Amino acid sequence: MGLHVNTNLALERPVEVARPVPARDARAELAAQFIPAGARVLDLSRGKTLERYLPNGSAYRSVATTKTNAGDFPTRAAAQSDIIVMLGVLEFIVDLETLFTHLRFARHDVVLSYHATDLACDMDRTARGFANALSFYDLTWLFDRYGFRITSTAPVDEIQMLMRLTPAERMKSDAPSSVAVVSDSDGSDFGGRLGLSMINALLPGGAEVHHLTFRTLNEAHDTYDLVVLGTGNSLFQPLMSDALLNVAERGKAAIGIFGTQCRELLPRPVIDRFLDRLDVWYARYEDDVLMYGRGRSNVVHLGDWLVEQFPLVRAIADEPLEIGGEMGELALDRAIQTIQTHKQVYSTRLAPFLCALTSAEYAAYGEAGAGNIPDIRSGAFRSLLIDVFGRGYPEKQFFMIDRDAVVRYKARVHRNVAELRLQLETILANAAVAIV
Repeated sequence: MGLHVNTNLALERPVEVARPVPARDARAELAAQFIPAGARVLDLSRGKTLERYLPNGSAYRSVATTKTNAGDFPTRAAAQSDIIVMLGVLEFIVDLETLFTHLRFARHDVVLSYHATDLACDMDRTARGFANALSFYDLTWLFDRYGFRITSTAPVDEIQMLMRLTPAERMKSDAPSSVAVVSDSDGSDFGGRLGLSMINALLPGGAEVHHLTFRTLNEAHDTYDLVVLGTGNSLFQPLMSDALLNVAERGKAAIGIFGTQCRELLPRPVIDRFLDRLDVWYARYEDDVLMYGRGRSNVVHLGDWLVEQFPLVRAIADEPLEIGGEMGELALDRAIQTIQTHKQVYSTRLAPFLCALTSAEYAAYGEAGAGNIPDIRSGAFRSLLIDVFGRGYPEKQFFMIDRDAVVRYKARVHRNVAELRLQLETILANAAVAIV
């Protein structure tokens, strides 16, 4: 408590001056919830109560709008703002067409309130000085005609609604689309989980994904906008069934993201049937392209996109690491960190081996046979090595990793995946308007 000296030199407590507490403005307080921090706000409302509710870092400017002359629009101030607020304004504007012409050219989000006739049906609008009477349908039609979409709403009270409008050209939200993704596992293994993570991240935000495995093909829907066969893994003959082809045929478009293995057991007519149905096959290996894509215009060499999940790091542990299981018990980030800690890695699993190439100094692999036919190898390790290093290495023998080659491969796959993302968006956009 401060002290001061009076004329008698006696110490007295200063007189407490009561300061008026500003009345709470529920509408302005609610409107502030629609405004991001740091925004430059142009307030066209009557009064300036909004300012005290704005989030930290906001810049505020108030320009009162006349009741009937929307032509006096603060064009320069609007150009220097990020968001325009109109609380208790729209009801008093006679020339709404001119106002929204200005707002359209400003191309900013708008936060406004309105007493729609749907809510304020018994209100005497004339007595309040309102110049118009619009229903929610009328408002939507007005907003749409001038290129705005309602992105969020909240009731101010029983008779008044708050709305945030966004210019339609800035929304560009993904149209809802249905996508079936067929993978060879339920994602419980290391590579399977990584593949599902990749496809989920690449599909547009508006895609509703139906995940299927080769054991649940009977649960497929009747139609899809897009069917994706594979999540970067390798397919082989038993998986390329009539049931799988049937699912592919249910899509307006169908693509494959997979490689092949055990090619001795994969009859050419079998894979030809699938490639004839696919709009594009994004092949895992160059071997795939050379063996099955020759003469086709719908085959692209993608590379092993799982390499996108593995950052380039330097291993620090001298203790060798041997990987023989699925690593399904570890979280993805923990599994990757564990693999990339070791300078020397031996793996019988392809995805952990690829991970080791981005970090280790030496690597070796052991390739599995084809079920009951051990003399036929999967061939996946050799295909990967050819893609990355331009040559194969003997099985179960450590070789020194050419890091520069890994860097080049990773960069090449990164470009291919970026292109795939754009192509997925295009495919789904075309499928959305296709006539089935």
